[in-house]
Amino acid sequence: MAAEIVNPRSESTADHTGHEGGAEPLDSFDPAFALHRGGKMAVQATVPVRDKDDLSLAYTPGVAKVCSAIAEQPELVHDYTWKSSVVAVVTDGTAVLGLGDIGPEASLPVMEGKAILFKQFGGVDAVPIALNCTDVDEIVETVVRLAPSFGGVNLEDISAPRCFEIERKLQERLDIPVFHDDQHGTAVVTLAALRNAARLSKRALGELRAVISGAGAAGVAIAKMLVEAGIGDVAVADRKGVVSADRDDLTPVKRELAGFTNKAGISGSLEAALAGADVFIGVSGGTVPEDAVASMAEGAFVFAMANPNPEVHPEVAHKYAAVVATGRSDFPNQINNVLAFPGIFAGALQVRASRITEGMKLAAAEALAGVVGDDLAADYVIPSPFDERVAPAVTAAVAAAARAEGVARR
Repeated sequence: MAAEIVNPRSESTADHTGHEGGAEPLDSFDPAFALHRGGKMAVQATVPVRDKDDLSLAYTPGVAKVCSAIAEQPELVHDYTWKSSVVAVVTDGTAVLGLGDIGPEASLPVMEGKAILFKQFGGVDAVPIALNCTDVDEIVETVVRLAPSFGGVNLEDISAPRCFEIERKLQERLDIPVFHDDQHGTAVVTLAALRNAARLSKRALGELRAVISGAGAAGVAIAKMLVEAGIGDVAVADRKGVVSADRDDLTPVKRELAGFTNKAGISGSLEAALAGADVFIGVSGGTVPEDAVASMAEGAFVFAMANPNPEVHPEVAHKYAAVVATGRSDFPNQINNVLAFPGIFAGALQVRASRITEGMKLAAAEALAGVVGDDLAADYVIPSPFDERVAPAVTAAVAAAARAEGVARR
């Protein structure tokens, strides 16, 4: 069976309280509610059940032969079920988009949205799973028990720092790809855009000093990936300033972060760190003062990715920066995770990878950057999510990297 991108329409006249009749439905006032009524996805059979012969093959007695074969050779589950092409999209609803901790039920529209993006952009089926628990070990145990049904796990909208531990523990216990998109998807797309911005300015990554605003899931992952890719230096700032080894208020995650970032030994505020910096990457919200942006190096890059309000408004950023990117679709150079996760999972599933490695993520970023090609320009350092070349390029690069790194099983 496959998750079909459809919008089954309900004939109910229930109002937003769930009762028949009463107040006029929210659908009447807002097209977003009209689109979401009944949910954004459904399950569709991929084989016909037209008569008793079809039924006997799809279900009993024919299915028993397949079950017995899988019992004898468990690896056959990949060939004779949907396991090798379906991903669980798992959340606890604690860090949903810009909405924060809104709970599992309220997170479901986002998880459905993620699932249809998997299908639309990567040809990957996905099932939304919103868990009514927030304890790290409870989440891990639940996902481990669900894992036999899936070829991969996409963790979504789980708050930091718990998300780091959940991902680590699941990677240790499962032999299928586990990928926290808020971390790694954001990092892959950011690196791809930065590679092209550097190419446009005829500079190498190793010549750049970057400053990241935000030490949560995305900020930490971006810092790690930039270091892996060879950035000259990167400093990360949280609400209390630059994450540095001389601070005594760091969490374990931030202590680790301080150990591989900030080679220049910068301390103090985000604004101070931006003086002379080549790159600003915002994944925190808030507003960066214009004078701090003005203090950056000539030809700087500003990636202000908070939604809906970028940390630096593009009108301000363009006064001082050579390349400007945001997380919004109404400005050029949108840093959008949908450019990464469908192809990453498609590539991993294609070769039945046991995990997603750093090399696979770096390969995804390089492939994504390569799609831009000779069309590179200040307002085009990253392709559109609707560019049909994106998913195939990322899929192929990830599959090749998985084979090269020894995690592919076919």
